[in-house]
Amino acid sequence: MKNLSYIFIFICLINFHCQVEEPAITSEYPSYSGIYPHLAYYNEEGECGTGAVIPWADRLWVVTYGPHLPFGSSDKLYEITPDLQQIVRPESIGGTPANRKIHKESEQLFIGPYAIDKEANVRTISYETMPGRHTGIARHLTDPENKIYYATMEEGFYEVDVHSLEVTELYEDANVGNRKERDTDSNPPGSLLLGAHGKGVYSGQGVMVYSNNGESGQKALEQFDIEAGSLSEWDGNEWKLVRRNQFVEVTGPGGIYGNADPANDPIWATGWDHKSVLLGVRNQETGWDFYRLPKASHSYDGAHGWNTEWPRIRDVGTEGSSDYLMTMHGMFWKFPGDFTAKNAIGIRPRSAYLKVIGDYARWKDQLVFGCDDSAQKEFLNKRSAKGNIEGPGQSNSNLWFTDVDLPDNLGPATANGSIWLSEKVAANEPSEPMLFTGWMYTSMWLKNEGAQSSNFQLEVDKTGKGDWERLESVALGAGEATVLTWSEDNKGEWVRVKVDKATTATVHLSFTDQDERGKYLSGIFEGVRTEMNAPVQSGLLYGLGNNRRSLGIAASSSNSSENAGYYELDGAMQLVKKEDNETFNFIEESFAIPENVFVVDEGSVLVTDDKGRRWRLPLGDEKFTSPSLSGQLRICREVATERDLFNCHGTFYELPAENADGYAKIRPISSHNLMVTDYASYRGLLLLSGVDPKAASSNEHIIVSEDKKLALWAGVIDDLWKLGKPAGTGGPWKDSAVKANTPSDPYLFGFYDNKKLELSHQSNDPVTFQIQFEPIGHGPWMTWKEVTVAAGETFVHEFPKGFESRWIRFVSQKDCVATAWLTYD
Repeated sequence: MKNLSYIFIFICLINFHCQVEEPAITSEYPSYSGIYPHLAYYNEEGECGTGAVIPWADRLWVVTYGPHLPFGSSDKLYEITPDLQQIVRPESIGGTPANRKIHKESEQLFIGPYAIDKEANVRTISYETMPGRHTGIARHLTDPENKIYYATMEEGFYEVDVHSLEVTELYEDANVGNRKERDTDSNPPGSLLLGAHGKGVYSGQGVMVYSNNGESGQKALEQFDIEAGSLSEWDGNEWKLVRRNQFVEVTGPGGIYGNADPANDPIWATGWDHKSVLLGVRNQETGWDFYRLPKASHSYDGAHGWNTEWPRIRDVGTEGSSDYLMTMHGMFWKFPGDFTAKNAIGIRPRSAYLKVIGDYARWKDQLVFGCDDSAQKEFLNKRSAKGNIEGPGQSNSNLWFTDVDLPDNLGPATANGSIWLSEKVAANEPSEPMLFTGWMYTSMWLKNEGAQSSNFQLEVDKTGKGDWERLESVALGAGEATVLTWSEDNKGEWVRVKVDKATTATVHLSFTDQDERGKYLSGIFEGVRTEMNAPVQSGLLYGLGNNRRSLGIAASSSNSSENAGYYELDGAMQLVKKEDNETFNFIEESFAIPENVFVVDEGSVLVTDDKGRRWRLPLGDEKFTSPSLSGQLRICREVATERDLFNCHGTFYELPAENADGYAKIRPISSHNLMVTDYASYRGLLLLSGVDPKAASSNEHIIVSEDKKLALWAGVIDDLWKLGKPAGTGGPWKDSAVKANTPSDPYLFGFYDNKKLELSHQSNDPVTFQIQFEPIGHGPWMTWKEVTVAAGETFVHEFPKGFESRWIRFVSQKDCVATAWLTYD
């Protein structure tokens, strides 16, 4: 009875502290798409991310972090009042913290190296006493009323007395004896556990679980698909390896309080490999079970682990109504609070996002996301498409305040993931389950890469209880591939595959919904010019350094490079012309837009990446060709840490860093008619230049200078979804002389709505073509269909809804002049 009372009190405390409805936020400060520029935080490091966001003591508490600073930094602890005053706490000692825990018995919030009581008094644990990049806090295994565990990213583990803050070192942090010299150096290898770059920690069921999402060594800085990371657990005496993959979040139903029933409540862990997202759940009796979920974005990949920040699972519901929100690989997920291996049901995609999110919470009946926006060092995210452009002069980020339903209303939830990827599989051994529901359409690509035929047997679990039944069986000969499609969402909760003969195989799934957006929408972008000859001033953008905390603009006259003066935008969003030729010249030289980033031919945009790989993208309006090639429109820039925004021929794309496979995993966001001179991240905002000042009277997103001559558009990167669905036309061949049995360049196929193919040639005889798809980005090509096209005829095919793959290419069986034309509408 005593245990039941304890659990009841624990639940009441959780509800009291973080789930009671509160009055809405009221503030007189300007805001744009939920960003309050005055709340931006800066440091003097190569990156300024948001490590933790926690409501406590009628305040919102925020810590920021620099990239690799285990002994302190210029980062701060911030206290945000209900009327959005930002207080920099004098106790701040910086570092790289992302840890947070509310300790119910002592009524304290532990965040970073700070302990905050219910009266908002702050105590600090020095880095001399507890060095390391603090990444997580867990409840103590044997004395949870009086002690907690701290974990660092380099395997430092400490026991902290919550009353005295006395620290007992359990395992030494690897930075103590092996300091990194540069931020871009490989992670220091740990001597305790596999992997390098720890992320999460949680306790329950008699163990402390620790996640690690990276790997040490030069290969980890360049490749995304090597062995990396680990999930481990500690019983108070010994460590045990659970799984050798990259893992991030470790939590349970109790979230930042710890589980109410630690002996029996589940522990959840999220991670990924080069195939898909991974989800683990621990049961006290049976141990760990693992599931696979698809990825919306591949910008988070990278064997070093640097591209993820801190994905989370957090309860953002209200008292009596839990609502667990999960962030993982660019997708908001609905996560069931009662998820176990015996009740594996209810995980659903919500929508895709572009912001890089470190933590989030519900506060004052809004969601508040802490982001990683503008890093002064772009680390490994370098590419020739950006030219010699530098990062912002000073790292900065911000909070993002949104409605509670925003996670349902951003980008389409298109996602993909592999069950097997060119790997050896044993006969009659089921694969791990992949989520099989939550979308309207599903495509499954299967390829038998072995030397003998094999039957691929698909099984589904409809209830999430582990009851498997046969769905379908597919016989594939050696080297043969096929695709299965479903257009209903009642197939089953999970799907798994097994083969009747040992082979090498690929099984990949793509998931899509109907994209209900229109095309070429203006909406909140009204006023951004749509023609190069529009009579508006424009300019190059640069976030200033040296604690000036303003944005510099080297302005130019309409449709020319004539100097129109230097302007600055401050934190109050006042845009003022200034005399500063030195800064103007610096911006013009250092942020010049490179020319000829890509090639535009009759059929497509051809991009050659820094590894020499060729990729073809759809064409937009012809008006984009000349200004794009002549350096009048910005093509590529980092506007969220460690991934780029690629603006190519009328379509905005999310472009992963090269160490996350770059263009192979490019994702179109939206197509548009906007002639954007430049774009940049500043104080958490996305800013665009090339804007008509007159439009400010009807568009609150437009900021006009004091002299009324220059205007900027201000919003967030996720506003780009509102421009409408991606569209375009083109193909890898347009009246092209093609050689027999030589594949065309890959042409982007995925993420578009209505897709139509027209295939023709100029030969006097019939020509047979292979139509091949590569659904993954780093997987095998699969022949979908062979078609023979008679002389003078055109093969026309409209792909059914839900038919999805990332890339398409064509192979002719004879020399000819051919056209392969795709229309995405």
